[in-house]
Amino acid sequence: MSHDLGKVLDNAMELIEKDNPIQLENVLPCVYTKTNLDHTVLGELVNIFSQISFDHDFDREKDILGRIYEYFLGQFASSEGKRGGEFFTPRSIVKLLVEILEPYENARVFDPACGSGGMFVSMGEYLRDHKMDPSKLSISGQESNQTTLRLCKMNLAIRGLSGKIELGNTYYKDMFPHLQADFAIANPPFNAEWEPAKLSDNDPRITLGVPPSGNANFLWVQHFAHHLSPNGQAGFVMPNGALAVSGKEGELRQKLIDADLVDVIVSCPSKLFYNVSLPVSLWFLAKNKGGDRFRNRKGETLFIDARDIFEQISRKQVVFNKENLEKIAGTVRSWRGEKGAPKYEDISGFCKSANLEEIKKNGYTLTPGRYVGLADIEDDGISFEDKMQKLSGELRGAFTKGRELEKDIEKNLKELGF
Repeated sequence: MSHDLGKVLDNAMELIEKDNPIQLENVLPCVYTKTNLDHTVLGELVNIFSQISFDHDFDREKDILGRIYEYFLGQFASSEGKRGGEFFTPRSIVKLLVEILEPYENARVFDPACGSGGMFVSMGEYLRDHKMDPSKLSISGQESNQTTLRLCKMNLAIRGLSGKIELGNTYYKDMFPHLQADFAIANPPFNAEWEPAKLSDNDPRITLGVPPSGNANFLWVQHFAHHLSPNGQAGFVMPNGALAVSGKEGELRQKLIDADLVDVIVSCPSKLFYNVSLPVSLWFLAKNKGGDRFRNRKGETLFIDARDIFEQISRKQVVFNKENLEKIAGTVRSWRGEKGAPKYEDISGFCKSANLEEIKKNGYTLTPGRYVGLADIEDDGISFEDKMQKLSGELRGAFTKGRELEKDIEKNLKELGF
């Protein structure tokens, strides 16, 4: 039967799509009849998956499949380098976004640059970990790449999630014009060129002003803010340049700050993305700081400098581990005055709660390092004079050793005839 295996697999894909028309219509790859892969290899792969039983612990087996799928997405993103970020955001970044947003059942979740759907998957995992039902998320997503959209739909289906995922270029075509989301979460393209002339004159998303054609960052920011419900929150990734850029983008950032929409800013370490060292920051917006789930934060913004908080997993990549995530997200919870969280305190070099006047005095920049300052150096009990005496002695000793080495080198050169 091995020679018919490709046809069997294609038929199976078609049947799965037929049984799941809303989630998977025209999504699964029916390519195995024409594949160049050895059918013996295909058969061995089928045998491996056949050993997974869904009879006793469906959620566990489903999670295994989902993690396998995510692993291969991550490996492919890593091999693709910079292009990999177009469809896959590293797991620890997504997890930090979700831990700070803290989604809940029946929430409307929106990602207008959804890639392969990792943000939705992580939202579902958060609900499950907190004894809530992931299937009760209302998911809406938009993606401009047809192939990536298919990856997203498969990713959701494997996890038992469903939603409305639309194909379209978010810059010029908002596929969810009337959506008011409880959470907007995204990793949009950085510093992307776009064509403002293609926007309609009365595009409702443009509340601060039209960004320049050379950079769409603040189009994304306005898009997120536009789609928030009256108590909605947004969490998204931005390049660090957006924190302090001047010119037209600086004017748009100032208007965003004056509207009191900026809730939390987190500076991240470099090398979080696969094969890309570009430093990024996480931005969190809140539509109603005075009356949402948390304490009244009107006129306040929390700045966190997490550039030195990471675990190095390879020469080229770092991640946020469990302790890192808890430190950062826990600080936000304390600042918001959440039940059970410790009392918030500013920590030099790490976090600072700044008011609008302070931000104005700093030229409307949002760079956390500008506000948190330098970390306090622990006093070791040794006086400055004693330290200088010791350092001076060590330096003079190094000078003496250097002169001795210089004489030895001169002597060796003469012996060699130079």
